[in-house]
Amino acid sequence: MAVHAHPDDESSKGAATSAYYRSRGAEVLVVSCTGGQRGDILNDQLEERVRAERDLPGLRRIEMGRARELLDIDHVWLGYEDSGMPGEGEPLPVNSFASIPLEISAEPLVRIIRRFRPQVMTTYDEQGGYPHPDHIRTHEISVYAREAAADPTRYPDAGPAWRIHKLYYDRVFNGPRMNATYERLVEREPESPLLAQLEDMKRWLDRPDLATTHVPVGDFFEVRDAALRAHASQVPADSFFFFWPNDLQREAWPYEDFQLVHSYVETQLPESDLFAGIDDEEPE
Repeated sequence: MAVHAHPDDESSKGAATSAYYRSRGAEVLVVSCTGGQRGDILNDQLEERVRAERDLPGLRRIEMGRARELLDIDHVWLGYEDSGMPGEGEPLPVNSFASIPLEISAEPLVRIIRRFRPQVMTTYDEQGGYPHPDHIRTHEISVYAREAAADPTRYPDAGPAWRIHKLYYDRVFNGPRMNATYERLVEREPESPLLAQLEDMKRWLDRPDLATTHVPVGDFFEVRDAALRAHASQVPADSFFFFWPNDLQREAWPYEDFQLVHSYVETQLPESDLFAGIDDEEPE
């Protein structure tokens, strides 16, 4: 189970991993906490611009459906309204996702966990990957609901208790990945104009590497990109996501990366599999 804030997050963060595990027969469920209602049209060349200007939330649901089909995953909406990005000192919109008390907003996710019964959950870290209120609340609701779902005394009407074996944070964007890509590009094309862009990314990601788990998903980069392009209202054709050819990425860093933050099973780090240490027995 991958818990994300908005439609398109599932395609920009871990999409190749989702496609990889589907190819191995695993069930993959993406939960979108909000519908992205307060997003903007970020693609000046959007073919469906008229529809987007009339009903962007509706279009984003359609785009999510297209991405879901490409990734061959299951998907559910948690049902909350996008909180937007209020300016400093501005309040959150009334009844938006990040404004609702956690113990209330978590109940639908507890129900989903107990129904789907995942062995692994992926989500964001305490900063949400970046400081959007919905991303931070996605972290909070994921951790809270995972613990609550395992406790039969909490939300007793939400189904039988279920304990998720392993919790991971998304670390897809990290320094070692950018460094490896930069070094490979220097070897292949030392005069490439992409080097300057990679240098900017390296500076942005100059922080401790927290990834523990490197999932080998290079064969699924094209599926990842197709799913991301399905969110055309949010992803221009010239987005930085597509700056570097996939063959270069496969040579330099054919992985998507995660940080194991809690596990009820024993595993050896670093890992190459989110399911490492998990057998076929149900958790206690």
